[in-house]
Amino acid sequence: NLGATQVATSSSHANSYGDLYQWGRGTDGHQLRLSGTTPTLSTSNVPGNANFILAPNTPFDWRSGQNVDLWQGVSGINNPCPSGYRIPTLPEWDAEQLSWTGAEPAFTSLLKLPKAGIRFANDGSINYSAANGYYWSSTVSATNSRYLLFYGSSVYLETSNRAAGFSVRCIKD
Repeated sequence: NLGATQVATSSSHANSYGDLYQWGRGTDGHQLRLSGTTPTLSTSNVPGNANFILAPNTPFDWRSGQNVDLWQGVSGINNPCPSGYRIPTLPEWDAEQLSWTGAEPAFTSLLKLPKAGIRFANDGSINYSAANGYYWSSTVSATNSRYLLFYGSSVYLETSNRAAGFSVRCIKD
Protein backbone atom coordinates (compact mmCIF):
# COMPACT_ATOMS: atom_id res chain seq x y z
CA ASN A 1 0.00 0.00 0.00
CA LEU A 2 1.19 3.53 -0.63
CA GLY A 3 2.70 4.84 2.61
CA ALA A 4 3.25 1.42 4.20
CA THR A 5 6.53 0.90 6.02
CA GLN A 6 6.54 -2.89 5.77
CA VAL A 7 5.09 -5.76 3.75
CA ALA A 8 2.14 -7.32 5.59
CA THR A 9 2.90 -10.30 7.83
CA SER A 10 -0.81 -10.59 8.67
CA SER A 11 -4.02 -8.93 7.49
CA SER A 12 -4.01 -6.77 10.64
CA HIS A 13 -0.34 -5.75 10.60
CA ALA A 14 -0.47 -1.98 11.26
CA ASN A 15 2.91 -1.19 9.63
CA SER A 16 1.51 -2.50 6.35
CA TYR A 17 -1.64 -0.35 6.36
CA GLY A 18 -0.14 2.70 4.70
CA ASP A 19 -2.03 5.88 3.92
CA LEU A 20 -5.73 6.62 3.33
CA TYR A 21 -6.34 8.73 0.23
CA GLN A 22 -9.37 10.75 -0.75
CA TRP A 23 -10.32 9.71 -4.30
CA GLY A 24 -8.51 11.82 -6.88
CA ARG A 25 -6.09 13.59 -4.52
CA GLY A 26 -2.35 13.45 -4.93
CA THR A 27 0.22 12.82 -2.23
CA ASP A 28 0.01 16.15 -0.39
CA GLY A 29 -0.10 15.05 3.27
CA HIS A 30 -3.88 14.65 3.56
CA GLN A 31 -3.46 10.87 3.23
CA LEU A 32 -1.46 10.53 6.45
CA ARG A 33 -3.46 8.89 9.19
CA LEU A 34 -2.73 11.73 11.61
CA SER A 35 -3.25 14.62 9.18
CA GLY A 36 -5.43 17.51 10.29
CA THR A 37 -8.90 18.11 8.91
CA THR A 38 -10.67 21.07 7.37
CA PRO A 39 -14.32 21.67 6.42
CA THR A 40 -13.28 23.89 3.49
CA LEU A 41 -13.76 22.19 0.12
CA SER A 42 -11.16 22.74 -2.58
CA THR A 43 -12.09 24.61 -5.75
CA SER A 44 -9.03 23.27 -7.58
CA ASN A 45 -7.46 19.90 -8.38
CA VAL A 46 -4.62 20.61 -5.93
CA PRO A 47 -6.04 21.88 -2.61
CA GLY A 48 -2.79 23.53 -1.50
CA ASN A 49 -2.92 22.10 2.01
CA ALA A 50 -2.18 18.83 3.79
CA ASN A 51 -5.57 18.52 5.49
CA PHE A 52 -8.10 15.75 5.04
CA ILE A 53 -11.10 17.64 3.64
CA LEU A 54 -14.37 16.88 5.42
CA ALA A 55 -17.41 16.63 3.17
CA PRO A 56 -20.59 15.93 5.17
CA ASN A 57 -22.96 17.09 2.39
CA THR A 58 -23.90 15.78 -1.05
CA PRO A 59 -22.11 14.97 -3.33
CA PHE A 60 -19.62 14.14 -0.52
CA ASP A 61 -16.53 15.14 -2.49
CA TRP A 62 -13.44 16.99 -1.24
CA ARG A 63 -13.55 19.09 -4.42
CA SER A 64 -16.23 21.69 -5.10
CA GLY A 65 -16.94 21.10 -8.78
CA GLN A 66 -16.18 17.44 -9.33
CA ASN A 67 -13.46 16.24 -11.71
CA VAL A 68 -13.51 12.61 -12.93
CA ASP A 69 -10.08 12.84 -14.62
CA LEU A 70 -7.89 13.10 -11.51
CA TRP A 71 -6.75 9.46 -11.33
CA GLN A 72 -7.09 8.35 -14.94
CA GLY A 73 -3.97 6.44 -16.07
CA VAL A 74 -0.28 7.03 -15.39
CA SER A 75 -0.63 10.65 -16.49
CA GLY A 76 -3.69 11.33 -14.31
CA ILE A 77 -3.64 14.85 -12.90
CA ASN A 78 -3.15 13.70 -9.29
CA ASN A 79 -1.84 10.15 -9.80
CA PRO A 80 -0.15 9.36 -6.45
CA CYS A 81 1.64 6.27 -7.80
CA PRO A 82 5.34 6.07 -8.70
CA SER A 83 6.35 6.75 -12.29
CA GLY A 84 5.00 4.06 -14.64
CA TYR A 85 2.30 3.00 -12.17
CA ARG A 86 -1.37 3.94 -11.81
CA ILE A 87 -4.51 3.20 -9.77
CA PRO A 88 -6.20 -0.02 -10.99
CA THR A 89 -9.60 0.12 -12.67
CA LEU A 90 -12.59 -1.68 -11.14
CA PRO A 91 -12.48 -4.42 -13.84
CA GLU A 92 -8.81 -5.01 -12.91
CA TRP A 93 -9.72 -5.37 -9.21
CA ASP A 94 -12.55 -7.70 -10.23
CA ALA A 95 -10.24 -9.92 -12.28
CA GLU A 96 -7.76 -10.04 -9.40
CA GLN A 97 -10.27 -10.95 -6.71
CA LEU A 98 -11.72 -13.77 -8.84
CA SER A 99 -8.43 -15.65 -8.33
CA TRP A 100 -8.59 -15.45 -4.52
CA THR A 101 -9.46 -18.39 -2.28
CA GLY A 102 -9.33 -19.27 1.40
CA ALA A 103 -10.46 -17.80 4.71
CA GLU A 104 -8.63 -14.48 4.17
CA PRO A 105 -8.28 -14.39 0.39
CA ALA A 106 -7.04 -10.79 0.06
CA PHE A 107 -4.15 -11.39 2.45
CA THR A 108 -3.25 -14.87 1.20
CA SER A 109 -3.20 -13.62 -2.42
CA LEU A 110 0.08 -12.55 -4.02
CA LEU A 111 -0.83 -8.94 -3.15
CA LYS A 112 -0.95 -9.57 0.64
CA LEU A 113 -3.60 -6.87 1.09
CA PRO A 114 -4.06 -5.81 4.73
CA LYS A 115 -7.29 -4.63 6.34
CA ALA A 116 -6.26 -1.00 6.70
CA GLY A 117 -9.70 0.47 7.45
CA ILE A 118 -11.38 3.65 6.25
CA ARG A 119 -11.27 7.37 7.07
CA PHE A 120 -14.76 8.81 7.23
CA ALA A 121 -15.59 11.92 5.18
CA ASN A 122 -17.96 13.42 7.74
CA ASP A 123 -15.58 13.65 10.72
CA GLY A 124 -12.14 12.36 9.62
CA SER A 125 -12.19 9.44 12.06
CA ILE A 126 -10.45 6.18 11.14
CA ASN A 127 -12.52 3.04 11.55
CA TYR A 128 -12.44 -0.71 10.81
CA SER A 129 -8.63 -1.08 10.88
CA ALA A 130 -7.80 -4.79 11.22
CA ALA A 131 -11.41 -5.58 10.23
CA ASN A 132 -12.02 -4.36 6.65
CA GLY A 133 -9.95 -3.50 3.60
CA TYR A 134 -11.05 -0.64 1.31
CA TYR A 135 -9.05 -0.08 -1.90
CA TRP A 136 -9.78 2.64 -4.44
CA SER A 137 -10.06 2.01 -8.15
CA SER A 138 -9.80 4.74 -10.79
CA THR A 139 -13.32 3.93 -12.01
CA VAL A 140 -16.02 6.56 -11.50
CA SER A 141 -19.76 6.04 -11.09
CA ALA A 142 -21.84 9.21 -11.45
CA THR A 143 -20.85 11.46 -8.49
CA ASN A 144 -19.08 8.56 -6.70
CA SER A 145 -16.14 6.25 -7.38
CA ARG A 146 -15.70 2.48 -7.22
CA TYR A 147 -13.64 0.41 -4.80
CA LEU A 148 -12.77 -3.07 -3.60
CA LEU A 149 -14.01 -4.05 -0.11
CA PHE A 150 -13.13 -7.21 1.79
CA TYR A 151 -13.52 -8.68 5.25
CA GLY A 152 -13.17 -12.29 6.31
CA SER A 153 -13.71 -14.36 3.19
CA SER A 154 -16.18 -11.87 1.66
CA VAL A 155 -15.16 -9.63 -1.25
CA TYR A 156 -17.28 -6.88 -2.82
CA LEU A 157 -16.99 -4.25 -5.56
CA GLU A 158 -18.74 -1.17 -4.20
CA THR A 159 -19.40 2.53 -4.76
CA SER A 160 -18.45 5.33 -2.35
CA ASN A 161 -18.26 9.08 -2.08
CA ARG A 162 -14.92 10.58 -3.11
CA ALA A 163 -14.19 12.28 0.21
CA ALA A 164 -13.73 8.99 2.07
CA GLY A 165 -10.14 7.88 2.78
CA PHE A 166 -9.21 4.45 1.38
CA SER A 167 -6.00 2.53 0.74
CA VAL A 168 -4.25 2.77 -2.61
CA ARG A 169 -2.39 -0.09 -4.27
CA CYS A 170 -0.74 0.81 -7.57
CA ILE A 171 -0.47 -1.31 -10.70
CA LYS A 172 2.32 -1.16 -13.30
CA ASP A 173 1.02 0.24 -16.57
